[in-house]
Amino acid sequence: MLRPAPDERRRRAALSRLCGLLASTVADAMRRGQLPCVLGGDHSCAGGTWSGAAKALHAASGGGLGLIWIDAHMDSHTPQSSHTGRLHGMPLAWLLGEHDDPLYGLASGVLAPRNVCLVGVRSFEPEEEERLRRLGVRVILDEELARRGLDAALEEALAIAEAGTAGFGISIDLDVVAPQDAPAVGTPVSGGLRAGELARGVARLGARPQLAALELVEYSPRLDADGTTARVAVDLAAAALCGASEEAQVVAEPLERH
Repeated sequence: MLRPAPDERRRRAALSRLCGLLASTVADAMRRGQLPCVLGGDHSCAGGTWSGAAKALHAASGGGLGLIWIDAHMDSHTPQSSHTGRLHGMPLAWLLGEHDDPLYGLASGVLAPRNVCLVGVRSFEPEEEERLRRLGVRVILDEELARRGLDAALEEALAIAEAGTAGFGISIDLDVVAPQDAPAVGTPVSGGLRAGELARGVARLGARPQLAALELVEYSPRLDADGTTARVAVDLAAAALCGASEEAQVVAEPLERH
Protein backbone atom coordinates (compact mmCIF):
# COMPACT_ATOMS: atom_id res chain seq x y z
CA MET A 1 0.00 0.00 0.00
CA LEU A 2 1.22 3.48 -0.88
CA ARG A 3 0.77 5.55 2.27
CA PRO A 4 -0.08 9.19 1.54
CA ALA A 5 2.10 11.93 2.95
CA PRO A 6 0.46 14.59 5.16
CA ASP A 7 0.30 17.07 2.26
CA GLU A 8 -1.42 14.41 0.16
CA ARG A 9 -4.02 14.03 2.91
CA ARG A 10 -4.60 17.76 2.72
CA ARG A 11 -5.07 17.53 -1.03
CA ARG A 12 -7.62 14.76 -0.51
CA ALA A 13 -9.50 16.91 2.00
CA ALA A 14 -9.53 19.82 -0.45
CA LEU A 15 -10.75 17.53 -3.22
CA SER A 16 -13.48 16.20 -0.94
CA ARG A 17 -14.77 19.73 -0.33
CA LEU A 18 -14.60 20.63 -4.01
CA CYS A 19 -16.41 17.48 -5.13
CA GLY A 20 -19.12 17.95 -2.52
CA LEU A 21 -19.76 21.45 -3.81
CA LEU A 22 -19.66 20.27 -7.41
CA ALA A 23 -22.10 17.43 -6.71
CA SER A 24 -24.59 19.89 -5.20
CA THR A 25 -24.21 22.29 -8.13
CA VAL A 26 -24.74 19.57 -10.74
CA ALA A 27 -27.77 18.17 -8.91
CA ASP A 28 -29.31 21.64 -8.53
CA ALA A 29 -28.84 22.36 -12.24
CA MET A 30 -30.53 19.11 -13.21
CA ARG A 31 -33.44 19.81 -10.88
CA ARG A 32 -33.92 23.11 -12.74
CA GLY A 33 -34.10 21.24 -16.03
CA GLN A 34 -30.63 22.28 -17.18
CA LEU A 35 -27.98 20.08 -18.81
CA PRO A 36 -24.79 20.44 -16.74
CA CYS A 37 -21.48 20.75 -18.56
CA VAL A 38 -18.54 20.44 -16.17
CA LEU A 39 -15.19 21.71 -17.46
CA GLY A 40 -12.61 20.24 -15.13
CA GLY A 41 -8.89 20.23 -14.67
CA ASP A 42 -7.92 16.61 -14.17
CA HIS A 43 -10.40 13.75 -13.92
CA SER A 44 -10.60 13.73 -10.10
CA CYS A 45 -13.60 16.07 -10.37
CA ALA A 46 -15.62 13.13 -11.72
CA GLY A 47 -16.45 12.13 -8.14
CA GLY A 48 -18.48 15.30 -7.77
CA THR A 49 -19.95 15.47 -11.26
CA TRP A 50 -21.42 12.00 -11.32
CA SER A 51 -22.40 11.82 -7.65
CA GLY A 52 -24.53 14.91 -8.24
CA ALA A 53 -26.00 13.62 -11.48
CA ALA A 54 -26.86 10.23 -9.95
CA LYS A 55 -28.47 11.90 -6.94
CA ALA A 56 -30.65 14.14 -9.11
CA LEU A 57 -31.79 11.29 -11.35
CA HIS A 58 -32.63 9.09 -8.41
CA ALA A 59 -34.60 11.87 -6.71
CA ALA A 60 -36.54 12.65 -9.88
CA SER A 61 -37.36 9.15 -11.06
CA GLY A 62 -35.86 6.55 -8.75
CA GLY A 63 -33.71 5.42 -11.66
CA GLY A 64 -29.98 5.01 -12.04
CA LEU A 65 -27.28 6.71 -14.08
CA GLY A 66 -25.29 5.20 -16.93
CA LEU A 67 -21.90 6.56 -17.95
CA ILE A 68 -19.83 6.60 -21.13
CA TRP A 69 -16.22 7.21 -20.05
CA ILE A 70 -14.11 8.31 -23.06
CA ASP A 71 -10.50 8.31 -21.93
CA ALA A 72 -7.03 7.03 -22.74
CA HIS A 73 -6.84 5.77 -19.13
CA MET A 74 -9.00 3.61 -16.86
CA ASP A 75 -8.71 5.88 -13.80
CA SER A 76 -9.68 2.83 -11.75
CA HIS A 77 -7.07 2.62 -9.03
CA THR A 78 -7.81 2.87 -5.34
CA PRO A 79 -5.40 4.45 -2.84
CA GLN A 80 -4.07 1.01 -1.95
CA SER A 81 -3.51 -0.15 -5.54
CA SER A 82 -2.16 3.12 -6.94
CA HIS A 83 1.51 3.20 -7.90
CA THR A 84 1.68 6.99 -7.63
CA GLY A 85 -1.03 8.14 -5.23
CA ARG A 86 -2.37 10.55 -7.85
CA LEU A 87 -6.05 11.18 -7.23
CA HIS A 88 -6.94 11.65 -10.88
CA GLY A 89 -6.17 7.96 -11.42
CA MET A 90 -8.88 6.86 -8.95
CA PRO A 91 -12.31 8.42 -9.58
CA LEU A 92 -13.94 5.67 -11.61
CA ALA A 93 -13.12 2.96 -9.07
CA TRP A 94 -14.66 5.12 -6.36
CA LEU A 95 -17.80 5.81 -8.41
CA LEU A 96 -18.17 2.05 -8.85
CA GLY A 97 -17.98 1.48 -5.09
CA GLU A 98 -14.38 0.28 -4.99
CA HIS A 99 -12.74 2.27 -2.20
CA ASP A 100 -10.26 1.22 0.44
CA ASP A 101 -9.60 4.71 1.79
CA PRO A 102 -12.09 7.63 1.80
CA LEU A 103 -11.47 10.04 -1.05
CA TYR A 104 -14.38 12.40 -1.38
CA GLY A 105 -16.46 12.36 1.75
CA LEU A 106 -19.46 11.44 -0.40
CA ALA A 107 -21.36 8.21 -0.80
CA SER A 108 -19.43 5.99 -3.20
CA GLY A 109 -20.83 3.35 -5.52
CA VAL A 110 -23.25 5.62 -7.39
CA LEU A 111 -22.74 3.73 -10.68
CA ALA A 112 -23.73 0.15 -11.50
CA PRO A 113 -20.87 -1.57 -13.35
CA ARG A 114 -23.28 -3.00 -15.93
CA ASN A 115 -24.16 0.56 -17.01
CA VAL A 116 -20.62 1.86 -17.47
CA CYS A 117 -18.57 1.61 -20.65
CA LEU A 118 -15.02 2.86 -21.24
CA VAL A 119 -14.06 3.86 -24.77
CA GLY A 120 -10.60 4.54 -26.22
CA VAL A 121 -8.44 3.17 -23.39
CA ARG A 122 -4.78 2.64 -24.33
CA SER A 123 -2.80 3.16 -21.11
CA PHE A 124 -3.55 1.27 -17.90
CA GLU A 125 -2.06 -0.89 -15.17
CA PRO A 126 -2.83 -4.53 -14.26
CA GLU A 127 -4.66 -3.67 -11.03
CA GLU A 128 -7.12 -1.47 -12.91
CA GLU A 129 -7.72 -4.03 -15.62
CA GLU A 130 -8.34 -6.76 -13.05
CA ARG A 131 -10.73 -4.56 -11.09
CA LEU A 132 -12.88 -3.61 -14.06
CA ARG A 133 -12.92 -7.18 -15.36
CA ARG A 134 -14.01 -8.46 -11.95
CA LEU A 135 -16.79 -5.89 -11.78
CA GLY A 136 -17.97 -6.67 -15.30
CA VAL A 137 -17.36 -3.19 -16.72
CA ARG A 138 -17.15 -3.10 -20.50
CA VAL A 139 -13.85 -1.65 -21.73
CA ILE A 140 -13.34 -0.90 -25.43
CA LEU A 141 -9.60 -0.61 -25.93
CA ASP A 142 -7.92 1.46 -28.64
CA GLU A 143 -7.09 -1.69 -30.63
CA GLU A 144 -10.75 -2.70 -30.73
CA LEU A 145 -11.70 0.79 -31.88
CA ALA A 146 -9.29 0.44 -34.78
CA ARG A 147 -11.01 -2.80 -35.84
CA ARG A 148 -14.64 -1.86 -35.32
CA GLY A 149 -14.67 1.89 -35.78
CA LEU A 150 -15.82 4.58 -33.37
CA ASP A 151 -19.45 4.58 -34.50
CA ALA A 152 -19.95 0.92 -33.59
CA ALA A 153 -18.13 1.36 -30.29
CA LEU A 154 -20.22 4.36 -29.24
CA GLU A 155 -23.41 2.59 -30.28
CA GLU A 156 -22.53 -0.28 -27.94
CA ALA A 157 -21.51 2.14 -25.18
CA LEU A 158 -24.82 3.98 -25.48
CA ALA A 159 -26.80 0.73 -25.27
CA ILE A 160 -24.91 -0.16 -22.07
CA ALA A 161 -25.39 3.28 -20.51
CA GLU A 162 -29.11 3.45 -21.33
CA ALA A 163 -30.04 -0.12 -20.37
CA GLY A 164 -32.57 0.25 -17.54
CA THR A 165 -31.28 3.67 -16.45
CA ALA A 166 -33.05 7.00 -16.07
CA GLY A 167 -30.34 8.79 -18.05
CA PHE A 168 -26.68 8.71 -18.97
CA GLY A 169 -23.64 10.93 -18.83
CA ILE A 170 -20.59 11.45 -21.02
CA SER A 171 -17.18 11.98 -19.45
CA ILE A 172 -14.46 12.97 -21.93
CA ASP A 173 -10.81 13.17 -21.00
CA LEU A 174 -9.01 15.14 -23.71
CA ASP A 175 -6.08 12.73 -23.59
CA VAL A 176 -8.24 10.25 -25.52
CA VAL A 177 -7.63 12.49 -28.53
CA ALA A 178 -4.47 11.94 -30.57
CA PRO A 179 -1.66 14.21 -29.28
CA GLN A 180 -1.18 15.78 -32.72
CA ASP A 181 -4.73 17.16 -32.42
CA ALA A 182 -4.85 17.91 -28.67
CA PRO A 183 -1.32 18.14 -27.23
CA ALA A 184 -2.09 20.35 -24.21
CA VAL A 185 -3.08 17.67 -21.71
CA GLY A 186 -1.44 16.53 -18.50
CA THR A 187 -0.91 12.88 -19.44
CA PRO A 188 -0.64 12.51 -23.24
CA VAL A 189 -0.54 9.02 -24.75
CA SER A 190 0.51 8.18 -28.31
CA GLY A 191 -2.21 6.98 -30.66
CA GLY A 192 -5.80 7.87 -29.97
CA LEU A 193 -8.85 9.27 -31.72
CA ARG A 194 -8.78 12.10 -34.20
CA ALA A 195 -10.59 15.15 -32.89
CA GLY A 196 -13.05 15.51 -35.78
CA GLU A 197 -14.07 11.86 -35.63
CA LEU A 198 -14.73 12.09 -31.90
CA ALA A 199 -16.74 15.29 -32.29
CA ARG A 200 -19.00 13.64 -34.84
CA GLY A 201 -19.52 10.66 -32.56
CA VAL A 202 -20.22 12.82 -29.51
CA ALA A 203 -22.77 14.82 -31.50
CA ARG A 204 -24.80 11.66 -32.03
CA LEU A 205 -24.72 10.95 -28.31
CA GLY A 206 -25.73 14.53 -27.54
CA ALA A 207 -28.84 14.14 -29.65
CA ARG A 208 -30.22 11.57 -27.20
CA PRO A 209 -32.90 13.00 -24.88
CA GLN A 210 -31.61 10.78 -22.06
CA LEU A 211 -28.34 12.72 -21.85
CA ALA A 212 -28.13 13.97 -18.27
CA ALA A 213 -24.72 15.70 -18.07
CA LEU A 214 -21.41 16.23 -19.84
CA GLU A 215 -17.94 16.38 -18.35
CA LEU A 216 -14.82 17.51 -20.23
CA VAL A 217 -11.47 17.35 -18.45
CA GLU A 218 -7.67 17.43 -18.67
CA TYR A 219 -7.17 20.67 -20.61
CA SER A 220 -3.92 22.39 -19.60
CA PRO A 221 -3.97 26.06 -20.72
CA ARG A 222 -0.32 26.66 -19.84
CA LEU A 223 0.67 24.05 -22.45
CA ASP A 224 -1.59 25.48 -25.15
CA ALA A 225 0.18 28.57 -26.43
CA ASP A 226 -1.52 28.52 -29.83
CA GLY A 227 -4.98 27.46 -28.59
CA THR A 228 -5.06 24.23 -30.60
CA THR A 229 -6.32 22.06 -27.76
CA ALA A 230 -8.78 24.73 -26.60
CA ARG A 231 -10.42 24.63 -30.02
CA VAL A 232 -10.74 20.86 -29.78
CA ALA A 233 -12.33 21.17 -26.33
CA VAL A 234 -14.82 23.77 -27.58
CA ASP A 235 -15.68 21.63 -30.60
CA LEU A 236 -16.34 18.58 -28.42
CA ALA A 237 -18.46 20.49 -25.91
CA ALA A 238 -20.47 22.13 -28.70
CA ALA A 239 -20.99 18.80 -30.43
CA ALA A 240 -22.46 17.24 -27.30
CA LEU A 241 -24.48 20.20 -26.08
CA CYS A 242 -25.88 21.35 -29.39
CA GLY A 243 -27.10 17.86 -30.11
CA ALA A 244 -29.24 17.91 -26.98
CA SER A 245 -31.71 20.63 -27.94
CA GLU A 246 -32.30 23.12 -30.73
CA GLU A 247 -33.37 25.64 -28.09
CA ALA A 248 -30.37 25.18 -25.79
CA GLN A 249 -29.10 28.15 -23.83
CA VAL A 250 -25.70 28.26 -22.18
CA VAL A 251 -25.59 29.51 -18.58
CA ALA A 252 -22.20 29.75 -16.87
CA GLU A 253 -22.25 29.02 -13.14
CA PRO A 254 -18.73 28.96 -11.66
CA LEU A 255 -18.31 27.23 -8.34
CA GLU A 256 -17.97 29.60 -5.42
CA ARG A 257 -15.37 28.56 -2.88
CA HIS A 258 -16.31 29.06 0.79
